[in-house]
Amino acid sequence: MSAVALSPISGLSPRSWGRIAGLCETLEGTTCAYGQVIVLGQLVVFGSAATTAANVMAHERLLWVGFASSVVGVGFHLAWAALFYELFKPVSKRISRLAAFVILVGCAVQALTCVLYIAPLAVLKGTTSLGAFTAEQLQGLALTLFKINGQAFDTYLIFFGFWCVLNGYLIFRSTFMPRILGILLTISGVGWMIFLFPPFAHSVFRYIAIASALGELPLQMWLLIMGVNSESWKARANAAAVSAA
Repeated sequence: MSAVALSPISGLSPRSWGRIAGLCETLEGTTCAYGQVIVLGQLVVFGSAATTAANVMAHERLLWVGFASSVVGVGFHLAWAALFYELFKPVSKRISRLAAFVILVGCAVQALTCVLYIAPLAVLKGTTSLGAFTAEQLQGLALTLFKINGQAFDTYLIFFGFWCVLNGYLIFRSTFMPRILGILLTISGVGWMIFLFPPFAHSVFRYIAIASALGELPLQMWLLIMGVNSESWKARANAAAVSAA
């Protein structure tokens, strides 16, 4: 009977859990994009270490806000992943478990980007252990750390893409969500997995972003508004419990 534990233990219907998953998905995308794209886009000038250093020192509070937003985004992603595992476990426990493992690794990499996010500030403030470096060298090191942050985030996107592919398959196989959402999410996931080849991925990023929007925005909207079909979910969960008995 463990397959139907989601609803009675929580006191909420599967439809409500689907809506919560959609909310976590939306909040993760918003907080992560604000920290990694908007804030760093304002502060980091990859062609100039000196300008980047000046921006960071002049807007230290903004950097901390972006850092906090990125950390919160990791938390929302973990919640989103846990909810998806529970929701789609009746479809395939094995694939749901694999998807959960993949995104746990991805979230660990995402958390590493948070460490790299704030490390340049410590470098620019010049601890005693960095006293042998010149100001120009410290600025170059800070910019290098921002670049490594970007490379780590690209690595996270690979795991996220694979997770999207797995969950796209689960949605397609489910009877409680539209199959088209699974197809679109799979396409989005394949797009993110192109970051296995970062130079090529960055050159076609516009198309990856379009694929992401077409795959993830409809899913968000469906979950927020419709959730999942509770009766179909319960029927699938009961069937999975019987087959596992």
